[in-house]
Amino acid sequence: MTSPADWLAGARPRTLPAAVAPVLAGTGVAAHVDEAVWWKALLALVVSLALQVGVNYANDYSDGIRGTDADRVGPMRLVGSGAATPAAVKAAAFAAFGVAAAAGLVLAATTAWWLVAVGAVCVVAAWFYTGGGKPYGYLGLGEVMVFVFFGLVAVVGTTYVQTRTWEWPALYAGVGIGALACAILVANNLRDIPTDTVAGKRTLAVRLGDERTRFLYAFLVLAAAAAVVAVAAATTWWALVGLGFLARAAAPTRAILTGASGPALVPVLAATGASELVWSVLVAVPLLVLA
Repeated sequence: MTSPADWLAGARPRTLPAAVAPVLAGTGVAAHVDEAVWWKALLALVVSLALQVGVNYANDYSDGIRGTDADRVGPMRLVGSGAATPAAVKAAAFAAFGVAAAAGLVLAATTAWWLVAVGAVCVVAAWFYTGGGKPYGYLGLGEVMVFVFFGLVAVVGTTYVQTRTWEWPALYAGVGIGALACAILVANNLRDIPTDTVAGKRTLAVRLGDERTRFLYAFLVLAAAAAVVAVAAATTWWALVGLGFLARAAAPTRAILTGASGPALVPVLAATGASELVWSVLVAVPLLVLA
């Protein structure tokens, strides 16, 4: 029988800062432009968290039934370890997607109905990351989709449901958040290059190779720093406080560039997620305070 601790581990709590960060950043921009609508921000947070948990369970299910998780370096997976049945994990994924859809419907009903289509695309993208006959995560496109959906769409969408307007600072913040969300996936896939290669999972890291993947990680951190400057230029120079995220990102970046591999990359994932959260807090707070 699967324990609550197993289900919690399967939800991959270390990845959840990547769901909180875009909502914080988007709400900060909304506050600067007009004012934050807190109940909509909370609903956006529910959508983001539920989608993140859903994609984590969906990834666990799909990789598990394919045998990709049979010989893991990282944390336990429910299906791969036999801790839960594939059917149960699949049901958990769709339950999480259902929560995201319910919260998203409320936002669409109170903002614009075309957001339903955006939400539907998000759920489809979450499932087909590793699901279906030709999962795009196995084709080296995972980072692109993470950047688009957990960066641009999540941040811009959070701002839009509160302001009902297009805002350039939201796009810039989406780039910063998306870059760090990608960095989490890059570190994960760097760790898994040996096992993914054997399993036939052609992630971007497998395609680039070890050395270039490490440089990609560093580039994404620098891109996130550049995005802070862009947000500050479009809002208030106090947003440059956001560059303080580099203090948190320094350790994982150093680990990546000095050749950390295997289990040594596990804490890099958590540190990168924390860096993304710090980015969002340090950028959003000046925007909220000076609104």
